[in-house]
Amino acid sequence: MPERENGDPLVDLRVLASHIKIVRPQTIPWCRKRVAEMAAEAALKLPKGFQLGLTEGWRPIDRQWRIYEFMWKSAEEAFPERTFASLRRTVNRWVAPPNRKAPPGHCTGAALDVNLLDSEGEVVDVSAPFERFKAAPTYAVGLTPEAHEKRMMLVETLLSVGFSNCRDEWWHYSYGDAGWAVRTGQPFCVYGLVHLDVELYEKEEELAEEAMKERTNPFL
Repeated sequence: MPERENGDPLVDLRVLASHIKIVRPQTIPWCRKRVAEMAAEAALKLPKGFQLGLTEGWRPIDRQWRIYEFMWKSAEEAFPERTFASLRRTVNRWVAPPNRKAPPGHCTGAALDVNLLDSEGEVVDVSAPFERFKAAPTYAVGLTPEAHEKRMMLVETLLSVGFSNCRDEWWHYSYGDAGWAVRTGQPFCVYGLVHLDVELYEKEEELAEEAMKERTNPFL
């Protein structure tokens, strides 16, 4: 996918869209300005009693590597009989490889991982009766009527402001990256790899590293 970086800056969502709740302390609440504006619009379009929560925004490439390596080791442990190619397909389904020509969406500032929250800021279950990852595909079959209704409310709201959704992950939305361009039939993407001053996310990165130490194998 050709890249034509448009220079849209990274902005702090806490400033531009303070009505979006940052769900995790290790979340770096920065993204491209246009992405932040779209997220702010989507949050205001949700029905009364619901909020938009952010679990992941811009991600430094070093964090992407740590996540990818963790998932690879987890897959090797869970599936020791699989070939390299099979392991790669499994891992790449859940986390974008950091070494491809098209950088991972989160590392471009184009992608957001979100949750639907209630009026008290608690996460709304949009995966029942399954665990979150067993109902990861956006249009998963077998959800309870309530979970399906709430999930579609979130999906339709975000799509309505111009985001594209990764069909394998109901929580992942992007605008401007290579994934968005492919999904929406664009001739090129407008966001490439982008960096942020380390001092602006140093605390969140330390928390992310600590949280990774406690993470269990998602394949087991």
